[in-house]
Amino acid sequence: MITDVRADLYPSRGAAEMTTPRQDPVIWSAPGTPGPVAAKDLQDFEENGFLTVDQLITPDEVAVYRAELDRLVADPAVRADERSIIEPKSQSVRSVFEVHKLSEVFAKLVRDERVVGRARQILGSDVYVHQSRINVKPGFGASGFYWHSDFETWHAEDGLPNMRTVSVSIALTENFDTNGGLMIMPGSHKSFVGCAGETPKDNYKKSLQMQDAGIPSDEVLTKMADRHGIKLFTGKAGSATWFDCNAMHGSGDNITPYARSNVFIVFNSVENTAQEPFAAPIRRPEFIGARDFTPVGSGSDGGDGGS
Repeated sequence: MITDVRADLYPSRGAAEMTTPRQDPVIWSAPGTPGPVAAKDLQDFEENGFLTVDQLITPDEVAVYRAELDRLVADPAVRADERSIIEPKSQSVRSVFEVHKLSEVFAKLVRDERVVGRARQILGSDVYVHQSRINVKPGFGASGFYWHSDFETWHAEDGLPNMRTVSVSIALTENFDTNGGLMIMPGSHKSFVGCAGETPKDNYKKSLQMQDAGIPSDEVLTKMADRHGIKLFTGKAGSATWFDCNAMHGSGDNITPYARSNVFIVFNSVENTAQEPFAAPIRRPEFIGARDFTPVGSGSDGGDGGS
C-alpha cells in the first residue's frame, strides 16, 4: 500500500543531517513471481542493492547502440538542446537526457523485455521511465560524480514519495578499473541519509555537471564505507548493473584515454508517481524527472525517431 503522497518518510535538505532506516521494501514483487531474475539474484539484490549481468546485450547490439550514441553526440542540434550536458573544462558532451524520446533505437532498448522485465519484477508493478540518458565520459579528464543516493534527489527535487525505483547502467564500452567506473557501497540502500542544506533554485543546472546539494558529509560517508565497503564495477561492453534507487554510489574522474560510455535508464513504479518536490522550490524539468507516467509498452514510451 502506498503511503499518503504528502507523508514525508524521508526528510532531507533541512538544518541538520540525519540517517533513518529504510521504510520501504527492496523487492516489491511477491516471492515466486516469475521473471528474468532468478530467486538467488533477487535475494542478493535485496541484500546488497545491486545486480550485475555479464552480458545483457550482444556484441552486435552493442555496436548498434554505440553507433547511435556517436550519432547523437555528433549532432549539432542535439548538442545545442537543453537535454545535453556539456563538460565544463573540455566542452565535450557529457550526457544526453531523454534519449528514449530522441532516438527510436534507444526507445526499443527501453521496451526490451531483458531490460523492462527485470524492472517490473523488482518493483512488482508496471513501470514508466523516470529518466533516461546516455553518458559519454570521454577520456583525458571527464569528471566523475561524487557520492550520493539518487533517491535523495528524486525525493527532494522530483517528488517521488517511496523507494520504488530501480536503475540500470548498460556498458557500451569496456569498464576498466581505471576509467572512472561505477562504485557502490553494498547494503547502503537500507539506510537513508537526509542531507543538510536547502536546495537552490534551478539546482539541476549545476548538479548535472557537479553534484553539490544532497551530498552526505565526509563523516557519514566514512562510517558507511567502513560498514559496507566499496564495490567497483568492471566488465565488457554489453554488461549491465542494476541498482536500487537508494544505493550510495559515485564514480571517479576518467583520466585514461579510454571512454566509459553507457546508457542509463531509471524505471519507476506506476504506483509511485512523482508528486510535488519534498524539499525544493520548483520541479526539475521533465526531461530529468518525467511527468508522463504511461507504462512502458503502452504506446507512448517510445521515441519520435528524430533528434
